[in-house]
Amino acid sequence: MTTTIDAAGRLVIPAEIRREAAIEPGTPLDVRWRDGVIEIEPRPLVVSLERRGRLLVAKPNRRITRLSGSAVERVRRDLSKRRG
Repeated sequence: MTTTIDAAGRLVIPAEIRREAAIEPGTPLDVRWRDGVIEIEPRPLVVSLERRGRLLVAKPNRRITRLSGSAVERVRRDLSKRRG
């Protein structure tokens, strides 16, 4: 996909990529320049660990949108392909 930067330096990330990466308005992004490549990556989700019975569960420190079933299935399929 191709996009442009406007006169103010803003970059529009195409909707399909935002949807795939679960990037919503207000999502903090890390931007870096590395070996001639601009990398844009969502910041890691900050979580607190909470004990629930015998389990230790990661709980996000801010409200997040739930992953769709199709997103979970897509990641599961991609991981399965990588593992062979």
